[in-house]
Amino acid sequence: MGRNTRRRPTGPRRATFAAVALMLGGGGLVAANVYASATEGGTGGDSAGQTLYSGAATIDCPDVGDRLAAVPDEARSEVDKELAALDQQTAEAYQRLQNSTQAMQEDSGFADSAIMNPLKDKRTATIERIAIAIDRVGDRPEGLEALAACTLRDSGNQAEEEWQGGEGQEGQEQGDDQSGDQGGEEGRQDGDGNGGQAGNGPVADDFADITTVQPTAQSPSQQGNASRGTFSTSCGVNANGLFNSDNVIVAPGVSNGAHHFHDYVGNQSNNAFASDEDLAAAQTTCVDQGDKSSYFWPVLRLQNGTQEQDAGSPGGGIEGNAGEIVTPEQVTMTFVGSPSGEVVAMPRLLRIITGDAKAFVNGTANANASWSCTGFEDRQLKDKYPLCPQGSDVVRTFRFQSCWDGTNIDSANHRTHVAFADAAGNCPAGFRAIPQLVQRIVYDVDAPSLRDGGRTTPLFAVDSFPEQLHKPVTDHGDFINVFDENLMREMVDCINAGRQCEAGAPNGEDPENSPSPTPDPPSEETDEPAPDPTDTPGEDETAEPSPSPSVSTQGPDQESATPTPAPTKEPAEAEPKAYTSPPATQRAESDVTPTDDGGDGEIGGAATADEGTGDDAVAQPAPQAVTGDLADTGTQLWPAAVGAVLLIAGFLMLRRIRKASR
Repeated sequence: MGRNTRRRPTGPRRATFAAVALMLGGGGLVAANVYASATEGGTGGDSAGQTLYSGAATIDCPDVGDRLAAVPDEARSEVDKELAALDQQTAEAYQRLQNSTQAMQEDSGFADSAIMNPLKDKRTATIERIAIAIDRVGDRPEGLEALAACTLRDSGNQAEEEWQGGEGQEGQEQGDDQSGDQGGEEGRQDGDGNGGQAGNGPVADDFADITTVQPTAQSPSQQGNASRGTFSTSCGVNANGLFNSDNVIVAPGVSNGAHHFHDYVGNQSNNAFASDEDLAAAQTTCVDQGDKSSYFWPVLRLQNGTQEQDAGSPGGGIEGNAGEIVTPEQVTMTFVGSPSGEVVAMPRLLRIITGDAKAFVNGTANANASWSCTGFEDRQLKDKYPLCPQGSDVVRTFRFQSCWDGTNIDSANHRTHVAFADAAGNCPAGFRAIPQLVQRIVYDVDAPSLRDGGRTTPLFAVDSFPEQLHKPVTDHGDFINVFDENLMREMVDCINAGRQCEAGAPNGEDPENSPSPTPDPPSEETDEPAPDPTDTPGEDETAEPSPSPSVSTQGPDQESATPTPAPTKEPAEAEPKAYTSPPATQRAESDVTPTDDGGDGEIGGAATADEGTGDDAVAQPAPQAVTGDLADTGTQLWPAAVGAVLLIAGFLMLRRIRKASR
């Protein structure tokens, strides 16, 4: 079809579309049941005698976990697993809703009988198990049974196929007729008009032109005793491609507890089954090996039809998280002080979640998404993805809670042990100010072409629980503090003293004033510098060039401290790319290892790299011609000459022996 052609529904489906279009006309997050008549003469309502167009609705279930502010430690493990079961039940019900458009058109009671009522029954049984588990060791929670029923609600997504472009999109219209050029057309859902490669978002209304956004309010003014210092740590951009759909904070011991994929930097042992001991003993991607903290967030994907390795896996494509995973261009993590006083050290293994992964159906009480563009970061979007002008990159910013209750490293709902400071920067009564983690993630992605549904330039969105429809308001970040205690003390001292420090810099100095590290001297056996796996250039350091190709450990945000006379190629991890070859659920990092057989019968073939590293293949240098003066050449060739002489002498002796025997 041409871009101005609209396929108009007929019969029962036309009535459904019409009713849904009326409810979606105003956009926004209207918490309404979205039922429509199955016939032209039917009446609207919310009874079982009506049907629903699945593309215009999602499932809204009360968040049981958020209501459990206190759970006895003895029951915590069992309760966590039951809460994860509730999420699984919702995901399965939503998937059935998506796949049941035809059945709901043919049977007006299908949605209730086959989806919503069975979901309520499952939730009732699960919630009862939660109550029993708590009742065994403490007081039975009251009112949980009222949280069993779920509702169908307005998705806010467009119900017809034609995408309505927003303002400021004139420059994106030039390629609208090139819908076949993106390679992702087969992956998009034209029938539902529900947006996105997997048919459950994003949609055009999820985006906003950053140039039309008003600047946000300034931060509270600092008091005289404010802790004005900053402490930064550099842990890379997940160039090695470590992903999984677990969440050890919310669903420990449960595979696919998040139902969406996370990027991980820092701690390399974070999965659903990681114990505190596993985290403490893990490898880390941080420059300073004293920072083994785990920093993770939902991956960003381009809706371009790319089939990642998780396309048919839980947490991936089968749950609506599809498309090319984009590697950040830059990740910076800075700990800042309190505007009202000094900060105290974070306790080891403190868990913090900022934002709400279910904010689309839960509401925005715990939402903390912030989207912007480079050059426009005084303008922050909470419920829209940004459309950035040419030359500007997408920015996600997470500001974590900065107040701690002084006792607990976690809480039953993973929220009440930490809190945000008030508008004046003061913590709630009984809470202490701790260093606030500010996480900034930058992506080199183009503004999508909204009027053709991303066919010319693909849409992008974060991974989400399937029923959350990839809404930007659901963005969130996770942090587990595994700082060495000495390094944490350095952080606190630096911040309270008003200095700007960087983890890994000598004596915690300001990186601008820190001396550049000197490379290790060459070893006697080789002309190449001896590698040091812990010697990674910092943000303002430049690695010395080596005489042979090597894998760069310098991140994209690690700028050179001195200008170079000629342009150089950016490090491989600075380029956003998807990792489609290794298993997406746990891509193990592998070192580059040379092989004895190059594959062509030659000894000393090219080195190979595990596909899961995400780094470009490392090529070995070509054989070099013999160089030097005549004496050098003779020195290298005389053993061959001696061998030739001995061979000739042996041949002559053999002939003499044969003649003598005749």
